[in-house]
Amino acid sequence: MPEPVAGRERTVARVPDAMPRAGLVDYHLHTPRCGHASGVPEDYVLAGLERGLAEMGFADHLPLLHMRDDTLSMPLEQLPAYVEDIVGLSRRYPEARLRLGIEADFIPTHLDRIAVLVAAHPFDYVIGSVHFIGGWGFDDPRYLDGYRDRDLYELWRRYFELLGDAAECGLFDILAHPDLIKKFGMRPQADLGEIYGDCVQRIAASGVGIEVSTAGLRKPVGEIYPAPEFLRLCCAAGVPVTPGSDAHSPEEVGQDFEMLPDFLAACGCREIAVYRDRVRDFRAL
Repeated sequence: MPEPVAGRERTVARVPDAMPRAGLVDYHLHTPRCGHASGVPEDYVLAGLERGLAEMGFADHLPLLHMRDDTLSMPLEQLPAYVEDIVGLSRRYPEARLRLGIEADFIPTHLDRIAVLVAAHPFDYVIGSVHFIGGWGFDDPRYLDGYRDRDLYELWRRYFELLGDAAECGLFDILAHPDLIKKFGMRPQADLGEIYGDCVQRIAASGVGIEVSTAGLRKPVGEIYPAPEFLRLCCAAGVPVTPGSDAHSPEEVGQDFEMLPDFLAACGCREIAVYRDRVRDFRAL
C-alpha cells in the first residue's frame, strides 16, 4: 500500500451557505475536454436545472500522468482552462449551486505529482477512480481481450485492493463507481463477501466517501454502482455516499436518479454527502 500523500487535510463541517434540504446532487459531470464526452458544459448545467438537482458538480478527468491518451483525459495544458470554464459557469448560474471537482485516476507511481496538480486549483472535491490494473485499462472496450485467461476472482480481489489503497492515499474525498470492475458483466462465481468486507473496512477507516452512480445502468452490466451488498456494508460502517451520473452528455445528467432514493434507503443510507472547498456536509434523504 502506498504511503499517504501530503495535501489538504480532510475536514467535516457545515457548508457555510444555506442549502435546500430536498433534492439530490450530481457531482460527476464531464466535459468534451476529456476526449470522450459530447455537448458543451453550459448544456449540462441547464439539463441539471431542468431535472431539479439541488446541486451539481463537474468532475472531468485529471490529465493522466503515466501516459498520454487524449481520448481518456484532457491534456495537461488544458487543466487551467477547464477550471476557468467551471468557475465562470458557477458565476453565471448561481441557482445551480455548481461545484468544481476533478476525477483523478489512482496511479500509485504518480501520487506526488497528482497531489501537486490537485493542490494548485480550488477544487470543491476530488474524486478518485481505479481504471487501471497493472497498466491495463480494464474498463476500456478497446482492451476487452485482457479478460482472457485471467482468474476473475483474483482480478476482483486486486481491484478492490487498489480501491482500498486509493481510499488510504490521502488524495481523495470520494471514490467513483466503486465496483467498476463489473462493467462488462465479468464476475467470479464465488462469494465476494470477504473481498467486499476488507475493502469497506479500509474505506471506513480512511474517512473517504463513495459515489453511488447510475452510470452502470447504461453499461453492459445494467446495474447501479456499487452492488447493494457492497453499499449495505458501506452504510452500516458509516461511509458517506454521494450520488453521481458520470454524465458524458447533457441528457445523462441526473439520469435514472428517480431510482436512487429507494435504492439508497433499502441499503440503509439515510443521508447524502455534499462538498464545498473540500469540506463535507450531510443532507438528509
